Amino acid sequence: MAQNPPERPEPPAFPAVNRPPSPPQTPATDSGERPPMTRREARAAREAQQRKAEESQAQPEQAQSAASQQPEPQRQEPERQEPSAPAPGAPVSAAQSPSATPWSLFDDSTPISSPIPPQETPADRAALAGLDFDAVITGPIAHVEEPETVSVAARHGSDDQTPSHHDHPARTIFGVLEETEDDSAQDEHPLVWRQQNYLSHDEPPKKRRWVKRLIVTIVVLGILGGMAGAAYAIFQPQIAKVQNALFPPENDYKGTGTGEVMFTIKSGDDGSTISENLAKAGVVKTYDAFYSLLLRQKPDVEFQPGVFKLAKQMSAAAALAALKDPSSRVENTAVIPEGTPEKDILQTVSDATKIPLADLQSAAANPAAYGLPAEAKSLEGFLFPATYTFAPGTTAQQAIKTMVDRMFQALDEAGVAPQNRWNTVVLASVVQREAGLKDDYPKVARVFLNRLAQGWDLQSDATVAYGTGHTDRVETTDAEREDATNPYNTYVHPGLPVGPISNPGDLAINAVQHPADGSWMYFVTWNLQTGETIFSTTQAEHEAAVEKWQQWMRDNPNYE
Repeated sequence: MAQNPPERPEPPAFPAVNRPPSPPQTPATDSGERPPMTRREARAAREAQQRKAEESQAQPEQAQSAASQQPEPQRQEPERQEPSAPAPGAPVSAAQSPSATPWSLFDDSTPISSPIPPQETPADRAALAGLDFDAVITGPIAHVEEPETVSVAARHGSDDQTPSHHDHPARTIFGVLEETEDDSAQDEHPLVWRQQNYLSHDEPPKKRRWVKRLIVTIVVLGILGGMAGAAYAIFQPQIAKVQNALFPPENDYKGTGTGEVMFTIKSGDDGSTISENLAKAGVVKTYDAFYSLLLRQKPDVEFQPGVFKLAKQMSAAAALAALKDPSSRVENTAVIPEGTPEKDILQTVSDATKIPLADLQSAAANPAAYGLPAEAKSLEGFLFPATYTFAPGTTAQQAIKTMVDRMFQALDEAGVAPQNRWNTVVLASVVQREAGLKDDYPKVARVFLNRLAQGWDLQSDATVAYGTGHTDRVETTDAEREDATNPYNTYVHPGLPVGPISNPGDLAINAVQHPADGSWMYFVTWNLQTGETIFSTTQAEHEAAVEKWQQWMRDNPNYE
């Protein structure tokens, strides 16, 4: 036969596949033509071939080996048995055809290791046309009349059954295709390609569609989560306001509160200090409730010193609104910071109480009228820094007496005896102006006490500046430090200055009463912005600290 064309041929037509049952055919005529085989005939022929294969396997192994070395004799067509009832003839395979003429599916030049079957006859073609193609390729299809279970091994030639080309009449024709292996696509028989690639009863592998769905779901959730996070970051203040309005936090009160509380904001108080003081006064429930609210305010809230009329158990939002409301501020309130000199205190009280400044200055001209020590020539040092609320109609003398009495109270609480009030207040006023950080107050007091104990000059720049009338600064010039006409110049006049240079608070008074332990003789604040101070015992250590301060000044020429 000629070679197959390179393209895949059209599948052969098998009229017996899925065709309706045909009427009984007459037996084959003498001319050799046979009617098409039905499924029942094909199954009967396959069972006959299986029985024959089992009988051949029962022969001795020696006979099988001898038979394998001899050429396979031409198979004889078995005698046809007439059925007892009128029925189609017994199935006949192509291998049992009486024709002895050899034929091949491949070119004559291609060697075939398997025996060459006899030439195909019209009877063989008719028998092939009568086959059920599903039964030929994948095993018989169980028909309705006699259902029979066919295992996968029987249909696909599993290893647990002995392979044989005689299990079906058509396998005699296709046996050469099963035994011949050639990698060339041109030598493949159309039926071989059709059997391997076209028809199959195996179920295709199921695709794992759930994996793709899971990946898509994760990606979508990730995108939605990112969008939600970005939206929350952008609109967090608005969301927080709505959330607090709908679900007030448990660490906060509800409403505007009850009762009345006079709350004082001192100069220099920041948001954290105010939040803490509000919680201590019972205005808000917790520190966090008010402080967290402050952090969410845009722009930042700027508090003004003064006294504000608030209530007990207010919500954080209500307390903040009251502190920002000018009508909540109590009039006649004066806030006096620590270290403020007398002239600035009198001006502050005048502004708060509407008492004329001249009346206050006239009332302050007689310090002895308020019980000050005999050394006192003014009220300087004895006007205690605090926040005062003066009742309407308060006179100048009453206002001054209120502040002086408050200083006596602070001295008594610190354990200062009446006879020691003068020296204590004078030194405390110097410490108040010279010290920066609160932890440095006892150390600064110790330095001055060590100098006085060893007969050194006090050498305080703050006292020199006060004597020149510059109560707003501490730094001095060489000429100012050499001016002996300045009674407050502790560089040329030994001992304590002639009087206090500021009005000290509790921290400075307690530092003088309880100074730190140490042998320091020098100190210098090298970082004026942070207030960091270096304490030294020797002159060399002090000079190194001064050089550090001078370098900082060179690095910060615009610092004021």
